[in-house]
Amino acid sequence: MFVVGSLLFFLLLGFLYWQGVLPVGVLVLYGSVGCGTWLAYFFDKQAARSDSRRIPERTLHLLALAGGWPAALLAQQLLRHKTRKVSFQLVFWVTVVLNCAFLAWLCSATGAQVLRLLP
Repeated sequence: MFVVGSLLFFLLLGFLYWQGVLPVGVLVLYGSVGCGTWLAYFFDKQAARSDSRRIPERTLHLLALAGGWPAALLAQQLLRHKTRKVSFQLVFWVTVVLNCAFLAWLCSATGAQVLRLLP
């Protein structure tokens, strides 16, 4: 279910770009931050298995907040990583809501004015 949700979110981003609501830079940002987030989860999972130095949870949350949450959601489910720790999941879902609220603001009239100022 979460995998489908992540894919639907990326379809929504593509639709918003196609409709001229979002510039391509927003898509690039979500894609690049998403790739970095996936790698962070992957390396953290490997470190957990080998009892090596871990990636701080704060870093994983900041990546999710910056737009990497769809990739984080995929990584959590496919890698079976960070799915059982309730405190982590609570903060993670707060970052998802905050990121989606920011995206909704970008799609508003005020956010559109800000986006027009960007190169």
